[in-house]
Amino acid sequence: MLAPPDEAGIAAAVSAAHAAREPIAVEGNGSKRGLLRPVQAARTLSTRGLTGITLYRPAELVLSARAGTPIPEIEAALAEKGQHLIAEPPDTRALFGSDRPATLGGIVAANLSGPRRIAWGAMRDHVLGIRFVNGAGEVLRSGGRVLKNVTGLDLCKLLAGSYGTLGVMTEVTLKVLPAPQTQATIGVRVADVAAGVRALAAGLGSPYGVSGAALVPAGASPGGPAETVAFLRIADFAPSVAYRTARLAEDLAPHGEVRIAEEAESRALWAAIRDALPLGPSAEEAVWRVSVRPSAGPGVVEAARAIGGRAFLDWGGGLAWVAGPARAEAHDAIAAAAAASGGTCTLFRAPESLRLAVAVLPEEAPPLAAIARRVKAALDPAGILNPGRMRAGF
Repeated sequence: MLAPPDEAGIAAAVSAAHAAREPIAVEGNGSKRGLLRPVQAARTLSTRGLTGITLYRPAELVLSARAGTPIPEIEAALAEKGQHLIAEPPDTRALFGSDRPATLGGIVAANLSGPRRIAWGAMRDHVLGIRFVNGAGEVLRSGGRVLKNVTGLDLCKLLAGSYGTLGVMTEVTLKVLPAPQTQATIGVRVADVAAGVRALAAGLGSPYGVSGAALVPAGASPGGPAETVAFLRIADFAPSVAYRTARLAEDLAPHGEVRIAEEAESRALWAAIRDALPLGPSAEEAVWRVSVRPSAGPGVVEAARAIGGRAFLDWGGGLAWVAGPARAEAHDAIAAAAAASGGTCTLFRAPESLRLAVAVLPEEAPPLAAIARRVKAALDPAGILNPGRMRAGF
């Protein structure tokens, strides 16, 4: 394990690995080692030594921090000024059985976003600038500290979601926003999953500014509730939340029995949805993250049940979290259900044997795969950064 205390140390480690053509596994705190394929490398390069907020200007809604800075540390600093991370990234410690929090670089590298994505966009949409070390050991910078800049190619969005295969991030600059004063959640008990998605669509199509829309079916977790409930969140100033919640509850009454959860209960509910806790997966089960059009969400839930698993929906039905048997045939069934509706499937957590045996991400179309290879060759010419993490041979 190599954990240099500064960017120069990261660059030196990568440069040496490049010269020796020695693959390295890139990570932050190692909190998501079970995500995607295992990396076959003799050494691990960690950014956990690169911590600390380097710039925070609350009035300008901009924060910069070193890549190894734990997310809870950033959230605490923002909370002191009444602000928050826009994309509401999940805390994956429970899913991966880790006692270490995710780092800023790890969350951006995996482009992980929570329930607020439907209203405010994905994590990559709020990255203003990145400093990183490419596969040749060169320190590069992309973007800046303002929302609109013309500093060349938008490598920020390219690295967000690249899982450390294109570069080792050393510093990230984010746009942040004021946190809402309060929130409330409307729960609608519905007859089935399809009816629940219709309720979510009605809420999202309303003028009341819904910032979270999830559906927890009956039996979503072992021993869980025996009813299917659609949840819609409204967050803002207290008087506005009270008015909009009451109006939306009236509009949703035809969809089923309505109940309103106030501040504390609402926050706990959405933290659980953000972290995929309604699944309650056992240590032996696999977990998939499936992105489809919202109307196809019920089909993914049915596919999960067909393999002896279970699922719940976020993003208005467009994101399905699935838990089920860690077997190749189960993975193929969930991947097929996603592909049938034009969606994508990520094997989010599974035993190493399964992650080595199946495609953990959808195969790319040949033209896109060719572009990906050219980008990889440009940024990591020796192919030493997280080889095989996303796909075999890449």
